[in-house]
Amino acid sequence: HKYLFIFTEEINFTAILTSPSISPLRHSPWGKKMAARIHGGAGAGAATALSTFNPKKLVAPSRTNLPAARSSKRCIVAAAGSDASKSLRVGHSQKLIANAAVATKAETSATTGTGHELLLFEALQEGLEEEMDRDPHVCVMGEDVGHYGGSYKVTKGLADKFGDLRVLDTPICENAFTGMGIGAAMTGLRPVIEGMNMGFLLLAFNQISNNCGMLHYTSGGQFTIPVVIRGPGGVGRQLGAEHSQRLESYFQSIPGIQMVACSTPYNAKGLMKAAIRSENPVILFEHVLLYNLKEKIPDEEYICNLEEAEMVRPGEHITILTYSRMRYHVMQAAKTLVNKGYDPEVIDIRSLKPFDLYTIGNSVKKTHRVLIVEECMRTGGIGASLTAAINENFHDYLDAPVMCLSSQDVPTPYAGTLEEWTVVQPAQIVTAVEQLCQ
Repeated sequence: HKYLFIFTEEINFTAILTSPSISPLRHSPWGKKMAARIHGGAGAGAATALSTFNPKKLVAPSRTNLPAARSSKRCIVAAAGSDASKSLRVGHSQKLIANAAVATKAETSATTGTGHELLLFEALQEGLEEEMDRDPHVCVMGEDVGHYGGSYKVTKGLADKFGDLRVLDTPICENAFTGMGIGAAMTGLRPVIEGMNMGFLLLAFNQISNNCGMLHYTSGGQFTIPVVIRGPGGVGRQLGAEHSQRLESYFQSIPGIQMVACSTPYNAKGLMKAAIRSENPVILFEHVLLYNLKEKIPDEEYICNLEEAEMVRPGEHITILTYSRMRYHVMQAAKTLVNKGYDPEVIDIRSLKPFDLYTIGNSVKKTHRVLIVEECMRTGGIGASLTAAINENFHDYLDAPVMCLSSQDVPTPYAGTLEEWTVVQPAQIVTAVEQLCQ
């Protein structure tokens, strides 16, 4: 039990060394060593300095709740003094925590000006490293995230740079280290929790739903939970049913949680940085087949808006809403559609919760037809929720029923040919657009 206590509190050695119940520990060789690592001073002097430590410094500063306007459809919150600080349209009425994470300057094209090429997993790593450099409260925990660098190398090199205290390898126990990360967030840290595979995080569903999403409300606003939960998911290359899950629909009903899905190296880095700076718990979905995508991204710092969709291709005839890997299936189908005389508008919704109904609504009012393409399951998926939101808010602008193409409600087969049949293919998208535009 003593070992477990020390391990579970290892993310906050200062709290251990100042605890009255184990005050002799700070004078031990281990305590002096840890004090020296924390304060960068001599072991004995640093350990003595800990006796004057003020734990209130670890408590996150108070945040201002934004009033939700009844007539608004969406609210984008920006840092103080930012031009982006303005209210837009949104369908929910609950109050949002002020969020300094969203775009403090306009997103610029990743293909213009100076920049450097990165693979998507490298962009995630660069964004995480920059935030760890910027804020000493940012830490990482999960299975093999340390010196191994993570299963997909997103945390490669971070343990060597920041040490084992801030890049914490954990046992294979998702409910334990997810709960530990949520507790660390309550004390003022900003943990980034990696699930080796999104399917494994089902073991931590209780911590994510009952603690992560609800503690800000159930504590009467006394705690904020600035935690990021991220990891790979989606249908891969014959990874089998348990490693091919799309869990967006599992988490979307949890109150208090934001969800985003990256699809390019540019928005992967921007969303990672924004999620870490957010005062809300954020689940960042990454697709296992997109890690090796390469793109040129800007050298200067940028942040993507956590609640804003991306206009991928402007068009006039039909609105195609998609996210993650399906963005590329849609763009492949768009080439065929253009050759056939259609002009589709493609939007990567990126924010899976809440939806950017401002961008989506403007597109629906222009094209009057909507096709949703997702890799999530058809029953109770993101597409089902998005269809309901569009019908509730923009029904009068539709000239045809909303159509949704989703994965089949079956476990993902291991056989490659069968696996391909379970997810939406470009030819199906072309056929659906032709039907809607008749």
